[in-house]
Amino acid sequence: MTGFGPSRRSVLTAGAIAGGGLWIGLSPVNAGTEPASAAALNAFIRIAPDGIVTIIAQNPEIGQGVRTSIPMLIAEELDVDWGQVRIEPALADAKTYGRQVAGGSMATTLQYEPMRRVGAGARAMLVAAAAAGWGVPAAECSTAHGMVRHAGSGRSASYGSLASAAATLPPPDVAKLVLKAPHDFRLIGKPVPGVDNRRIAEGEPLFGIDTRLPGMKYAVFDKCPVPGGSVASADLAAVKARRGVAQAFVVPASGGEGALAAGVAIIADNWWTANQARPHLATKWTLPAGPRQTTAGDNAEAARLAAAAPQRLLVDSGDSKAALAAAVKTVKASYSYPFLAHAPLEPMNCTARVTGDKVEIWAPTQSPEAGRKLVAKVLGVPPANITIHMLRCGGGFGRRLTNEYMVEAAWIARAAGVPVKLVWSREDDMTQGNLRPGGWHNLEAGLAADGSITAWTNHFISYGGPQDFARAAGIDETQFPARFVPNFRLSASVMPLAVPTGYLRAPENNAFGFVMQSFIDELAHAVGADPLAFRQHLLGAPRRFGKDSLDFTGYDSGRARTVLDKAAAMAGWGRKLPDRQGLGIAFHFSHLGYFATVVEAAVATDGAVTVKKLWVAGDVGRQIVNPSGALNQVQGGVLDALGSSLGQAITLEDGAIAQRNFGDYPLLRLADAPPVEVAFVLSDNPPTGLGEPAYPATPPALANAIFAATGVRLRSLPLDTAALKA
Repeated sequence: MTGFGPSRRSVLTAGAIAGGGLWIGLSPVNAGTEPASAAALNAFIRIAPDGIVTIIAQNPEIGQGVRTSIPMLIAEELDVDWGQVRIEPALADAKTYGRQVAGGSMATTLQYEPMRRVGAGARAMLVAAAAAGWGVPAAECSTAHGMVRHAGSGRSASYGSLASAAATLPPPDVAKLVLKAPHDFRLIGKPVPGVDNRRIAEGEPLFGIDTRLPGMKYAVFDKCPVPGGSVASADLAAVKARRGVAQAFVVPASGGEGALAAGVAIIADNWWTANQARPHLATKWTLPAGPRQTTAGDNAEAARLAAAAPQRLLVDSGDSKAALAAAVKTVKASYSYPFLAHAPLEPMNCTARVTGDKVEIWAPTQSPEAGRKLVAKVLGVPPANITIHMLRCGGGFGRRLTNEYMVEAAWIARAAGVPVKLVWSREDDMTQGNLRPGGWHNLEAGLAADGSITAWTNHFISYGGPQDFARAAGIDETQFPARFVPNFRLSASVMPLAVPTGYLRAPENNAFGFVMQSFIDELAHAVGADPLAFRQHLLGAPRRFGKDSLDFTGYDSGRARTVLDKAAAMAGWGRKLPDRQGLGIAFHFSHLGYFATVVEAAVATDGAVTVKKLWVAGDVGRQIVNPSGALNQVQGGVLDALGSSLGQAITLEDGAIAQRNFGDYPLLRLADAPPVEVAFVLSDNPPTGLGEPAYPATPPALANAIFAATGVRLRSLPLDTAALKA
């Protein structure tokens, strides 16, 4: 875990709180990080004399529930009741907290043991303080409910009463702490509501878009619809003359791609006034030189590349050419998927205050340290002079891993000379986003007489340059069914990309699950095999590929088979259904999680698809920290995938994104959300994350259910239901 966050090599730090009490921190000593000083009273626990325990939530909260689940780990080992706990969000401070990123479903993976050790260290110090005061061995003391007890003498003391004495003791060695056995857990594994649930329901200002500062103005930022464009002209005078508008000025591009784009900023007393003034800029743009990207052009180029020899070879195991020639049956198919927008309900926003070379930022960001570097680069200030308040994000899905909105707010605030809250409109959010890349797969497989896959080839077409794929446009060379087919060939060709791309929930896997598991379904039907039995045969006996359970390339066929069988059993796989109704199944390994999904879908004679129900089985290790949050993550990921499969696509026209709002990029509505039944399969593996791995198996399970209902194979996303008319 070196480089990602606290490890067993970290050092506990402790000290007294002014006015009495104890604070406990954890200083990483790996990756060249110096231990935090005693002044860092915010890492990670504060125990006040009244017994209230404040736990600092160090990770960005984007709805994945880590502001609840990670503090639960500390509270469990500290042995306090959840009602005694208060949660405070941390400032962005990698030197104190280590990795502060919401991405990759890595929070639980990296912090499950270290945060428990923080809690256990605090408990050990409180026990030591009590034992010393009573003159008894620490081993004779026990803890529960925020109390230390000595059964032999009948004495007990609250943590609050012991905190000041504990603050004078040396912290224990992190590596030597004895953690609880799972059967002793009182909190971990119990459903706990999100710590902010009530405050959100009551409308408290927790999100970035809620920020208010004294003297603050509001900003909109008009940017070129074609990436890389610059301002040719804008009627600043007309905008400044409007009531409520304070300033309007041109912002030059700075910092390179992904930093500060050129545009025009409007500063006003409120956001509505600023946004209503925007059309009056009548901005004219100088567009970047060269041909502009279009969806039609990309499709044509992908077809040309598919007919030509691949540009590069990624994997070539065995002899796929000979195996295809010797196959009893071969199957060819081409699959594709579009660009996608992240479309979080809270659009990009940031509030900034700049005083001299000091910058203070309030941002809903998934990666605050990356934002700090960008702001420091563009504004020319030391990174240490930038304070970042990490506010709740109204959805992220990977979009807030990039921080151009943070740079924009800081630059505009400095130029305006007042604190500024920049809010992107929904149209800005849709047309200026970092897109999930589209892609094309040209597949061929050979089948033996017993139905086994003897060969698999994939000419993958995506975006990039001569050597590298564009961001989030590549393919993992171990992507299933690599290593499960004896003759496997993966090649690639790329085309230029003119729009920014980024990571979307279950990056790359969100598309590859659809492609691989749909084609596997095709192969099953090609040999007349039951789709479940075909997958079981393909997985074979339990075996492991890769280094260990924390290796992204690791693959455990036994874990995949277990969730596959579980989901099938939950759904009653094989039962007879009415006409034009079917079950589809798929499984996928992503972000260290194994998930299988069964979809039951009905298709009307006019092609309309109704998803009746989904059954999902997942294996993310030996422990579910917070079942309430875990269920939310799986159901949310599945419904997210369902919505994108049924109607979402970003298309490009003359270099610009055509879709502008939810009217032409529909999100799944509550009325269309089917029930999702979830089961967790516990396995003897370290606990891992849940934000992403439930997504990839859903699109293929839906497509496979539609095939089972209609006999029509849909090979492109979003699924074209017009092709399903009877």
